[in-house]
Amino acid sequence: MDIQLKPQPWYRKHFIHILTATAFAACAVWLIWLAVSPPLRQLDAGACQIAEAAEMPMQEYVDVEGVVQPIQTVRLNALEGGFVERIVAEEGAMLQAGDTILVLSNPELLRTIGEEQAEWERLQLNYREQEIEMEQRSLTLRQQALEADHQLTALEKTLRQSREECRMGIKSKAELEVMEEEYAYQCKRAALQRQSLRHDSAVTRLKREVVANSRMASERKMLRSESRIGRLVVRATVAGQLSFLHVALGQQVGAGESLGEIKVLSDYKVHASLTEYYIDRITTGLPAHVLEEDEQFPLRISKVVPEVKDRTFDCDLVFTSAAPPHIRLGKSYRVQIALGRPEKALVIPRGDFLQLTGGRWIYRLAPDGRTARKVQIELGRQNPRQCEVVSGLQPGDRVIVSGYEKLGKAEELRIE
Repeated sequence: MDIQLKPQPWYRKHFIHILTATAFAACAVWLIWLAVSPPLRQLDAGACQIAEAAEMPMQEYVDVEGVVQPIQTVRLNALEGGFVERIVAEEGAMLQAGDTILVLSNPELLRTIGEEQAEWERLQLNYREQEIEMEQRSLTLRQQALEADHQLTALEKTLRQSREECRMGIKSKAELEVMEEEYAYQCKRAALQRQSLRHDSAVTRLKREVVANSRMASERKMLRSESRIGRLVVRATVAGQLSFLHVALGQQVGAGESLGEIKVLSDYKVHASLTEYYIDRITTGLPAHVLEEDEQFPLRISKVVPEVKDRTFDCDLVFTSAAPPHIRLGKSYRVQIALGRPEKALVIPRGDFLQLTGGRWIYRLAPDGRTARKVQIELGRQNPRQCEVVSGLQPGDRVIVSGYEKLGKAEELRIE
């Protein structure tokens, strides 16, 4: 006897297909939910740095590395050419102004100076002869004038006597006229003698001035020639340290050739190189400071080199008060150069969010501190420690400023 079987439910026949379709639909819903809902990521609170946005004075400055240099470096040049005869000071020696560094010899220079000295002596003798001649001429003219005045005086007495004798009838009128003509001639002759003496005095005075000027010029020339001998001794022009001296015994050096350098150590300066981004904002007189052992030492910019090389430019800074106690040539310091006056602003600390987000967004914590969500921000001025927040945050907001390299692009973080 056949047993009648009950018909199977329709879903038993298509169970596998229904199960597969259900699983596929669930996966699709899950993927759609992931796409439309913000990503949520777990974050350990110890793996990031959390800071609070606060209003406070902000000083915009640039932090660069500076190297200590001497306040002045003086080149040592040879004033006269010659051969190195003796080296007195070695490299690294501390010198005072006027100290001998090396001695040169130049036989040709000595021979030339000897010839100039002989020429100078000949000129001095010639000048003396001219002066003697002028003196003799003046004496001769004064003597002639004196004789003319004497003759005129004697003739005047004779004329008065002749006039008296003519009045008394002892002499004739013709003799008196001859005497008067002789007197008139002698008057004119004496006048000419006096005029010649005055003219000679003026000419002699001019000649004496010319001779005196020529003598002084020859003496100055001789002194310059003799001073060239002293230039064969190379001396320190300032007090300082002889940094290097590149000569050897017997070496021939030319006039004006560089022999070495002297570093003036009475004070120091700091040399720094900055990126060309700041070239329009760095000017002489800007304040700066360095830190050593938690103490600030103020500086100011004394020189700015406007030329840009390899996208950088150079500047020098000098200390406005005492220098650090342990300062040394070649020592490096972190120099902070102020770019303006402190102004109140909403600031947050710098962090790696600047590099990874470009400063366009940041994670802001919820009031309970358990979650953080990405918010758009706009930054303004910056310094090596702080950033000014122009928009996107309010005072008191807590944000994550570091640890972004492990966060990816999650829209929301859960902080544990």
